[in-house]
Amino acid sequence: MTDWMKFKSGTDVRGIAVGESDGTIPFLSDEAVRAITLGFVDYLGGAAGLKVAVGHDCRVSAERLKAAVIGALTDAGVQVLDCGLSSTPAMFMTTVELGCRAAIQLTASHHPWDKNGLKFFVGGSGVDGRQLEQILQNAACPQAALTKTGTVEQVAFMPRYAEILRGIITRGTGEEQPLRGMKIAVDAGNGVGGFYATEVLAPLGADVSGSRYLEPDGTFPNHIPNPENRQAMAALSEAVVASGSDLGLIFDTDVDRAACVDRNGTEIARNRLVALAAAIALEGNAGGTIVTDSIVSDGLIDFINHTLGGVILPFKRGYKNVIDKQIELNNSGVNCPLAIETSGHAAFRENYYLDDGAYLAARIVIQLVRLRQQGKDLEELFATLTEAKEEKEIRFKILCDDFKAYGQAFLDDLRAACAADDAWQVVPNTYEGVRINADAGSGDGWLLARLSVHDPVIPVNFESRRVGGTKTAAQKLLAFAKNYEKLDISALTDFCENG
Repeated sequence: MTDWMKFKSGTDVRGIAVGESDGTIPFLSDEAVRAITLGFVDYLGGAAGLKVAVGHDCRVSAERLKAAVIGALTDAGVQVLDCGLSSTPAMFMTTVELGCRAAIQLTASHHPWDKNGLKFFVGGSGVDGRQLEQILQNAACPQAALTKTGTVEQVAFMPRYAEILRGIITRGTGEEQPLRGMKIAVDAGNGVGGFYATEVLAPLGADVSGSRYLEPDGTFPNHIPNPENRQAMAALSEAVVASGSDLGLIFDTDVDRAACVDRNGTEIARNRLVALAAAIALEGNAGGTIVTDSIVSDGLIDFINHTLGGVILPFKRGYKNVIDKQIELNNSGVNCPLAIETSGHAAFRENYYLDDGAYLAARIVIQLVRLRQQGKDLEELFATLTEAKEEKEIRFKILCDDFKAYGQAFLDDLRAACAADDAWQVVPNTYEGVRINADAGSGDGWLLARLSVHDPVIPVNFESRRVGGTKTAAQKLLAFAKNYEKLDISALTDFCENG
């Protein structure tokens, strides 16, 4: 009997799509994809009058999965728009531009080439975790009537999406050719994002000759398309310096995340990216709230609260979590123009609360044009951001079936232990896990331990204001964690012993 909940990864369906599953991650067979798709039709209330757009990234399994999805939809009587190779944000935009009730994107984001998945959009939003659970429950016994009366229409939507992005940049700069005389390098990592160089930047006058890996290739032969990947960011930095570009842009596979590097090849990612995006979002939104994930730095908190005059709300990990909090705040009357994760997911309020790497890149390009007109550079927007000397993430595996209860007990014990420890002070009123401020002798920074929402894992993030501080904090944590026999702390032990 299929355990459909194993396909759930946050708010997306994920699985192995090429080769064989080892049992920990399920295989996305044609039959499984068909059942999940019919479960989605059931969730939408049936196929009557239903129009659904379907797109995919460049993975080698995309055509197989698309055939299974479209076959299920047409068998159920759905009108299907086959959008072919598409970015995830573009598929959302089909619900705005093409009158689709829903959209399905086949993607596994930055995950390896042999994986794939399904992402669902309904009524101007991506489904949340609870909605996805309902879809997967429906997959166990789909109720959709198989009339086989559906239709399929081929729709090339990406050119229209690129046109929308070009319009955003021209309106934002007040010029028809705002990028003339500028060099911008794009690293698409052989994902979907190559269009941004050729169909967005180049028509606006940019020299994109320094760009790399624009051609979609689902085996990702050069590096993983992922702004959090060190190799990927290093490749972009090298491309910018080698080509003498003014800016470098990088996207993940399906273009819902982005990061950049400046003209010197210096990375603008993680806390720097949040600082840059916040500076952009707070223009015209004085005192506005910026929702972030939980692992933002102390320096970033100070920068947004004091330098920018905004209000930072470090919330939870997970792009849907920060976006849902942003929507909640705005609905309650709080001015919240931006929700952003350090991973590069960024949702601007004026852009349908959509985490869209291409839109973030457009806002960055607009800002660069404006600054250049004033004789300034992009990095001046966050020049006063205080950055940590060290950062580290270590993950503990929880070795028991009731991993949530065991992990929560560990966090509760850690919080209690800190109550009697002057060197480590728990930060109050956090939304996720246990965040601890460490004094100068015990780490000189902070650490955050939290329980993964779906996996038997406790990720721990460290940050220090001095070299060697993360190891000091890790050693102190090791002395506490070694008493928990159902935690695999080998990675922590190795870091403490070997660095």
